[in-house]
Amino acid sequence: MAQHFHAAGSGVFGERDSRRIVELAPAADNAGFITPVQRALIHRRGWLKMLAPRSAGGAELPLPAVVRLEEEIAAIDGSMGWIVTLCAGAGWFAGFMAPSVARDIIKTRRVCVAGSGAPTDYADVDGAGFRINGRWDYASGAPMATHFTLNAVVREHGQVVLDDAGAALIRAFIVPAKNVVVTPSWDSIGLRASASHSYRIDDAWIGAEHGFVIDPVQATSSGPLYRFPFMSLAFVTLSVNLAGMARHFLRLAEPAIARRRHPSTGLPLVDMPAVAARLRRASDELDAARSHFYRLLDGAWEQLAGGALIGDGVAAALRAASLELVRVARLAVDDLYPYCGLYAAHAQSEINRVWRDFHTATQHTLLLP
Repeated sequence: MAQHFHAAGSGVFGERDSRRIVELAPAADNAGFITPVQRALIHRRGWLKMLAPRSAGGAELPLPAVVRLEEEIAAIDGSMGWIVTLCAGAGWFAGFMAPSVARDIIKTRRVCVAGSGAPTDYADVDGAGFRINGRWDYASGAPMATHFTLNAVVREHGQVVLDDAGAALIRAFIVPAKNVVVTPSWDSIGLRASASHSYRIDDAWIGAEHGFVIDPVQATSSGPLYRFPFMSLAFVTLSVNLAGMARHFLRLAEPAIARRRHPSTGLPLVDMPAVAARLRRASDELDAARSHFYRLLDGAWEQLAGGALIGDGVAAALRAASLELVRVARLAVDDLYPYCGLYAAHAQSEINRVWRDFHTATQHTLLLP
């Protein structure tokens, strides 16, 4: 079946898609995973292949288009945005894999690559490959994954292999889901439907070609996407999820506040000058942070597409803009939540789900202030 990649521009995807995600989000939150209809939509739109190389069957879309799409999905449902962002990001790794391996993975029916970045266990050199054992945490989208990526400490003859700097050698690997046991462990207050479970691999042998190094110098695809620094990619894609969820919260906060009256004056809270000013300030500051962020991202991409590399200065500016976007989003949500009333504390209300998703996402290590 032909796939259609929907990305940038106003109206990032159709009203029908938006409506369907909105309708299904409460059920997904209650069930602890996105629904079959949501999963079908993700695959039909090709969102999990949008960062994978064209040579492997992916879309290889410009990064600014992908980032805008991820923000728009998160602005409708945090869990779905988180899954698309993390799993599409893992698909980007195909640009660093052996081309034959990348093609085999990306052409998999309903391919979904989940994974974890922390090198919590081991890969032992075994002949022409590695034998992997261990447990890894927080693999968003784990129940739908066809493949899992992981970082592992390399050992040989039982001894940790050291890199050129004398530190433990860590390699990235991709493993078919048939070699993986998903361990239900995700019991967070928010992003429930992301199903970011742990997974275990018991004595699985994989060929050396299933290892890869995420470094522009070692990219196997020549497009500008694979010259974009990994940490910069992580910062920009994660931060826009927070921006999207904050925008969602602000949309819901105003009507929630409008339902309440000041206990002394009896006036609607939303008409109180101080509260109205808080609403305006939250919206204006978030818009300003987003505009600055996208100006930097678009400029970095233009530079990269023109053949230049992203230097340390640009990478540092992208990180700073990403963290500032997260900081402003935090302030906006936390400043307005107390005015939203008990309705916002009700577990089944939409605004409560957005609040829970937002604060769960802020706990990602890279997003620490």
